[in-house]
Amino acid sequence: MKVAVLGPGAVGGVVTVGFLQAGVDVVCIARPGTAAVIRSAGLTLKRAESVETVRPEVATELREPVELLLVTVKAPALDDAVDRVEAAPRFALPLLNGIEHLETLRDRLPETNVVGASIGRIEAWLERPGVVIQPTPGVVMTVASGGPVELLRRSGVEVRENGSAAEVLWEKLARQAATAAATSITQRPIGELRTDPVWRPRFRAAIEEACAVAGADGVTLSPEAEWEIIEAMPSLLTSSTARDIAAGVQSELDAITGAVVRAGQRLGVDTPVLAQMFEEACRASSR
Repeated sequence: MKVAVLGPGAVGGVVTVGFLQAGVDVVCIARPGTAAVIRSAGLTLKRAESVETVRPEVATELREPVELLLVTVKAPALDDAVDRVEAAPRFALPLLNGIEHLETLRDRLPETNVVGASIGRIEAWLERPGVVIQPTPGVVMTVASGGPVELLRRSGVEVRENGSAAEVLWEKLARQAATAAATSITQRPIGELRTDPVWRPRFRAAIEEACAVAGADGVTLSPEAEWEIIEAMPSLLTSSTARDIAAGVQSELDAITGAVVRAGQRLGVDTPVLAQMFEEACRASSR
């Protein structure tokens, strides 16, 4: 069996190294510049205890069928990335934030079984093309029923199989929508927002609205349980959306918070707090 990784950045790089260490054939589908770097110098994963360099097969387009295509680009790059998929894989597993990407992939890859999934825990970032930093070990992935779970586990990832695609994606998105917006507006970490007398009730209200939208979409979530997860997060944690906005690069704000606001409009659920936070975060990103 062969696995293709579309977008060998931080998440894609970690999973690629794990698969190759387990003897699974991998082809990385990358933009020409990144592909040239990986062909020349390999793909390097720097962990606290080790530095691993692997040499996967690299291409700019997927031209042969594979068992599994892992889509690990960020949401703004999805359309351009899928243009590079010329052969239909058996399974596609998108590890993007948000919920709207599933419909995009199912429309673009009609012969492929597109399985909902989310990354629940990973600390990794791209130092430069072809070099990934992972300071703390471990990756947790939740996959909807019917996915290629045993193949995924060969990468060394902890894989949890749990429910439908909507259940998998909403469970994360319900708290992520508020978190992405709040950290982007304030450029402050979770710990400060949890204890701020203004932001704490606003944060909680936004999560309650997101859970109501999920409920209208057929997924029952407890706002209290989602808030307990927020309470348990490290105090200095922020969000990749806030980091991207601070760096002046395109973020996933629209794919995360915007997607929940649009779902509320579609399903007839009012989201006044979340919608206002989305507008404020959009203004922050345009400065």
